[in-house]
Formats: sequence, structure tokens, C-alpha cells
Amino acid sequence: MRDLPLPTLPVADLPSQLTAESRAARRSLHPRSEPEPQRNASTRPCLEVVWARTEEDVRAAQRLRYAIFAGEMGARLSVPVGSPAGHDIDLFDPYCEHLLVRLTSDDGEPGEVIGTYRVLTPASAKRIGGLYSETEFDLTRLRPLRSKMVELGRSCVHPDHRHGGAIMALWGALAEFMIRNDLDTMIGCASISMRDGGHVAASLWEQLRQTHLAPIDLQVRPRLPLPVEELDRHLQVDPPALIKGYLRCGAKVLGAPAWDPDFNTADLPMLMRIADLPARYRRHFLGA
Repeated sequence: MRDLPLPTLPVADLPSQLTAESRAARRSLHPRSEPEPQRNASTRPCLEVVWARTEEDVRAAQRLRYAIFAGEMGARLSVPVGSPAGHDIDLFDPYCEHLLVRLTSDDGEPGEVIGTYRVLTPASAKRIGGLYSETEFDLTRLRPLRSKMVELGRSCVHPDHRHGGAIMALWGALAEFMIRNDLDTMIGCASISMRDGGHVAASLWEQLRQTHLAPIDLQVRPRLPLPVEELDRHLQVDPPALIKGYLRCGAKVLGAPAWDPDFNTADLPMLMRIADLPARYRRHFLGA
């Protein structure tokens, strides 16, 4: 979950139109299925949630990622030799499914991509030899889960569209993808900015370890730990909106944060299971 904090709305606060959107999205979710448009409230642009089917679809997601991670967050991106300029590309991209939120257009042409997630399935993880998260954490204790575990990453939404609708539409599509493909666990790295030197991240870890820490048999260790003992761990901080959204959906923190100097973030390892979705989110995303 290499992600930028995003606003997240509780289900009870969602407009009826958005609930209808998520139901519509669930009808066309396999990565090779046809896109289906979604209509937002009249005060918001019309969106559609689709899986990337062409190289240009993936390139559009990579351009958005570059604009946000490099342009907005100041990340130092290392891309493969020969990569086009202005794209966030890494070696995992060709093995991942890429979920996109687009603006719809009146002429039928694909609209601008304003949100994205990438998904690494168990089969693809075997092909590439591991998960992105393994570059930051020792995931040995998660081996029993791998056959039905996907990795989420590179999530972001354009700053003009961080009103909650885009991320909720993405989550609805992800939930249906999991059910349709008989998968049950999602993991990833949730990022916290270190522009303050890391004190907020250290304080957030100190809070979450008391309330949302996974059982010992699922805990992992960072390869480059954030030096929390050298930081102020006693600030009163709220989790970034996206992390707060994950926690509302039953996610657990798997251990102490890693430090990613290239992205200038502290990354919390997180795990979320479909079985742990609270009833209201299960009804919203899965109709169950």
C-alpha cells in the first residue's frame, strides 16, 4: 500500500448515489472484463472504475503516480533504464493488475485517470519471486497466508478528487476482486510522511501498537527500522485518513514502521482480511 493519505468517508455518511455506484462496479471487476461507468452525485464528476487492459492504461496510472509521489511528495524515484520520463515505474508493475478510476467523457474516449491501486496476486508474486513489501520487511511469519494473500500498493488519488468517492469506488472493486478470485487477505505498506523528522510516525506507531497490533504469529520486522526510540513518541496524533479507513475495515498493524528514505516516509506494515470486515462495510462493499 504505497499510498498517499486520502480522505475516507464512513459508510453511514455516503450519499445514496455512491452506494449505487459501488453496487454497479461489482458487476464488472475481473481484470479482463469490460469497464462499466459509475455515476456520482450531480455536484461531482462522473467516474468509472476499470482494470487496466492495455499498456497505455498502465502508463496513465504510472503518470498519476509520478505526479503525486515525485511532484507532490518529493520522492526520489528509481526507474528501470529506458523508462519514459514522468512515469513512476518499477520492476513489479508488469506482474501486477492495475485498478483505475477514470473521469468519464462525452465522446466515448477514455477519460483522465484520477485514482489507482495496483494488485499483486499470489500467482504473480511467485512469478517475480516475492512481494514489494519484502524489500522493506521480513514477512516469514506470513507464509501460511500466501496462497490467498494479495499485495496492494501504489495507491493514490489526484488532489482535485480526494472527496472520498474515488477511494470508496476503488475499495468496492478490490473487495469484489478478492471474493471473485477466492482470495481472503490483503497486505501492504501504509505510508506516513516524515517531513517532520518522523515524530508523527513514531507517535502513531506507539498509539496503534496498543490498539491495533496483530497477534505475535503475524508480526513482521522492518529491514530498515524507523529509529522510534530516538524520536518523540508521545505526540497526540490522528492516523492519516487512509490508515484510519483501513483500521475501520478491520485492518491490523503487523509491526514497527520501516524507514523509506527514497520516499521520505515511514511505512507501517498492515494486513486486512475479508472475514474481518465489520458488518456495515461488508454490506456496503459486498452486499452481504
